Amino acid sequence: MLGALTMEGARRHGVEKFVGVGTICAYPKMAAVPFQEGDLWNGYPEETNAPYGIAKKMLLVQGQAYRQEYGFNAIHLLPVNLYGPHDNFDPKSSHVIPALIRKFLEATDTGAPEVVCWGTGRATREFLFVEDCAEGIVRATEGYDGPEPVNIGAGFELSIRELAGLIGELTGFSGTLSFDPSKPDGQPRRMLDVSRAQRQFGFAATTDFRAGLRRTIEWYRAHRTGAA
Repeated sequence: MLGALTMEGARRHGVEKFVGVGTICAYPKMAAVPFQEGDLWNGYPEETNAPYGIAKKMLLVQGQAYRQEYGFNAIHLLPVNLYGPHDNFDPKSSHVIPALIRKFLEATDTGAPEVVCWGTGRATREFLFVEDCAEGIVRATEGYDGPEPVNIGAGFELSIRELAGLIGELTGFSGTLSFDPSKPDGQPRRMLDVSRAQRQFGFAATTDFRAGLRRTIEWYRAHRTGAA
C-alpha cells in the first residue's frame, strides 16, 4: 500500500522522476547465481520473506504500467544486503552483520568461550556498503531512464561461516565459533550480476569489504549505548 499510494501521489503531483527501491528478496528462492534481472519472475521467493519480496515486485510492475500508461518516469533498483554505520543492532530485529558484530563484541567483553550462530553457515550472501548503495541510487536517479529493474550490488559471494569468522577476527574474539542447524538458513545463495548498473549508469561498488566491516565495527563500538 505504501508503494502504490506514494507512486500514485507522485504521478498526480507531477513528480519528474520516481525512484523505487526494491529488494533482493524479490528473486526466486532457487535463482541461478549470479542473479540476473531477467530471472526475477522465474520462481517463488524464499518463503520466510516472500510477502515482502512480492510487495516490492508490485512496485516494479506499477512503475512499468505507469510508464506505459502515463509516460511516468519510474525506475526500479534492486539493492543487495546492506551494512554500515547507523545500522540496526537490536538483537530482536537486526540483520546478519550487525547481529554478529554485537554478538562477538559482547562475547569479547565478557570473555565468553563460544559464539553460536544461526543455521548451518553454508548459506551465502553478498553485502554492499551503505555509502556505495547511496552512490548507486544517486547515479541511477541522474542517469537511468528505463522500465527494467537494475541490480545494485558489489558482485561477490561469501558464506555465513566465512562472514562470522571474519567478524570474529576483526572484533578480536578468540573463542570457538559454532552453528545451530535447527535455525533457518534462509535463501541458499545470494549474489547479483551487477553488469547492467555498470553499463547503464556507470555504477560499481568501491568499498573493500574488510574495510567496510571495520568502519561498521568502529561505529558500533563508539555508539553502543545509543545503537542498542
